[in-house]
Amino acid sequence: MTTSLHEFSPPPGRGTPGNPRNRFEQLHLEVDGDAVDDLLASEDHGAPNRPVTETICDFSQTIISRNESPDIRFGASLNPYRGCEHGCAYCYARPYHEYLGFSAGLDFETRILVKEEAPSLLRKELSARSWSPQPLACSSVTDCYQPVEKRLGITRSCLEVLLDFRNPVTVITKNHLVTRDTDLLAGLAAFDAAAVLLSLTSLDADLARRLEPRASSPAFRLRAVRELASAGVPVGVSVAPVIPGLNDHEIPNILEAAREHGASFAAFSLIRLPHQMGDLFLDWVERQDPGRRPLVEQRIRRMRGGELNQNGFGQRMRGSGPEAQLLQNLFATSCRRAGLAPRHPELSTASFRRADDRQLWLF
Repeated sequence: MTTSLHEFSPPPGRGTPGNPRNRFEQLHLEVDGDAVDDLLASEDHGAPNRPVTETICDFSQTIISRNESPDIRFGASLNPYRGCEHGCAYCYARPYHEYLGFSAGLDFETRILVKEEAPSLLRKELSARSWSPQPLACSSVTDCYQPVEKRLGITRSCLEVLLDFRNPVTVITKNHLVTRDTDLLAGLAAFDAAAVLLSLTSLDADLARRLEPRASSPAFRLRAVRELASAGVPVGVSVAPVIPGLNDHEIPNILEAAREHGASFAAFSLIRLPHQMGDLFLDWVERQDPGRRPLVEQRIRRMRGGELNQNGFGQRMRGSGPEAQLLQNLFATSCRRAGLAPRHPELSTASFRRADDRQLWLF
């Protein structure tokens, strides 16, 4: 008899219990249930049930990615890391790890690819005459302030480059560590060139800990909102993802708490479960609250045209159907009552400058 890794609880501090099959792999190993714990320990070279995070050098030759989706309000982004140690059970970025030969499960949380050359690549690309000054999104895929950033400081170095060029940036994170770089963000904000979104999925500390095991607590995220706002940095909250049957009822309270801490704008998106994420997340729901899975799954499907994910423009972020529309109405009404703008402020490229521009100015 064989058993699935999905039937086991995640190791402490992790969001998934093991490594499901990579959809691109031809071979897959299934083990007897008694051997699962041994497998988890041996493949991560750590103590039983405590996988060790491994950083791997990423040799990308470019750092700015382009976006053409009308669902996303930015045309260019940068991501210093691939994979994310926060371990969020719902993360839509997990399947990207499969393109690298890893798994969307524990591999995504424990095998972090680090773009060590990101600051120098960014400087090179911003210096090019082909670069048309425009706002960048930092952390559009994985969190640029995940725990490894505290040690490596790659995100901070990228912000130093952006401040040097005065190129606008929107930072998206769920980690209080962003306040470490308040000086740089405030410097950019002085040129209307910075905004920060704190992702806040729930005000329930216990739910947040289980859902996002290595992210900052809700209280610390709200503290980050207050600290950034006090420094003059435009800051908002992103209620993302909204999970029907789990946290959708919290939208009004989250937005009210955000406003009380100094937020000026807000955003939201509906949960997306591409590829392996359907099984991974719904298994998480079953482990956390046996019997709740059918309710959560049915409500997601009703907002996703009968599926767990939609890729079509106009539906990907907000879903479709009457229940999805009710959710959008709830968010809009809650924003009005809390006095929050339903989108982040427009950033300015008016102060952008290149290195050679500054050298000419000296003469």
